[in-house]
Amino acid sequence: MGDIKKRNKINIKSENVKKVDEKSAAKVSVNKGLPLRVLSRSVVIVSLLIVVYYSSKNNVQTFAKQAELLPGKGQIIECSSEYIKDIDKYEGCAPKYCKRFVTDKVISVRETEELLKLAQKGLKYGGSFGGASILDLHSGALSKGQHFVNVYKMDEMKNIFTQDDFNIFKVVKDKIKYTIAHHFGVQPDKLYLTHPTFFSEITSKTAFTVHDEYWHPHVDKETYKSFHYTTLLYLGDYNIDFRGGRFVFIDEKFNSTIEPRKGRLSMFTSGGENFHYVEKVTSGVRYAITISFTCDKKFAINDPSPDNYYN
Repeated sequence: MGDIKKRNKINIKSENVKKVDEKSAAKVSVNKGLPLRVLSRSVVIVSLLIVVYYSSKNNVQTFAKQAELLPGKGQIIECSSEYIKDIDKYEGCAPKYCKRFVTDKVISVRETEELLKLAQKGLKYGGSFGGASILDLHSGALSKGQHFVNVYKMDEMKNIFTQDDFNIFKVVKDKIKYTIAHHFGVQPDKLYLTHPTFFSEITSKTAFTVHDEYWHPHVDKETYKSFHYTTLLYLGDYNIDFRGGRFVFIDEKFNSTIEPRKGRLSMFTSGGENFHYVEKVTSGVRYAITISFTCDKKFAINDPSPDNYYN
């Protein structure tokens, strides 16, 4: 891990984001006497300006096109200092390099189709009032209206997920874990599935609650403390099943986009080096599954199983 420390400097992107955040905070907190409604509107406006700024950068490169069938494509980047400081504690789990990697050759068409059917089977019982819904097979969380329900406690969903459903999830999860281990140079037995791991369904409907606002730029590890490696498996095709919805890495000189392709697996270290957002979906339905891993065993979760119905 000494080598990775020498190779990496303080993440410039994170500093820039902090500067933007500091300026934003200053704008909305100058006068504590302002009505709460005015302050709330100011925060919303500033957030939208940040999104507009990052999404309107002229220098945009397509890292992975939907029309391409990629055996594998990677990009090495400098680790953020915070990521190095955290992951250095876990022997055998620190990456040789921080990077992002995309491949269309790990998950089969059949496996992708089965996961899509699984997602649709569960999500049809829910659905957010806004444009973003999730299904978490581990916790049972399902978007419904403006809240979440537990699929394992709903009478109409009793035993809807079969052993075959849980088996395909495990097969795909294990494939992804070993792919991370191979391409990031870590020991697979040091990687643990972590929460949240979920299917997402995104449409062009207007956001109803904050949970529908999936498009904000963010760092995964700041949102979820347990994350060390993030993976996304796309279950549909960009510009065929939906429009918009590209995944965008925000870099210092230009933004790098990934166009979803059915069966495409995207993997990246979860620190500030991979600051990103998802474009708004403008039509159709975008399906994907997020499967993330931690190096910290205390954040490990079990694979979902039929036992979830009885716990």
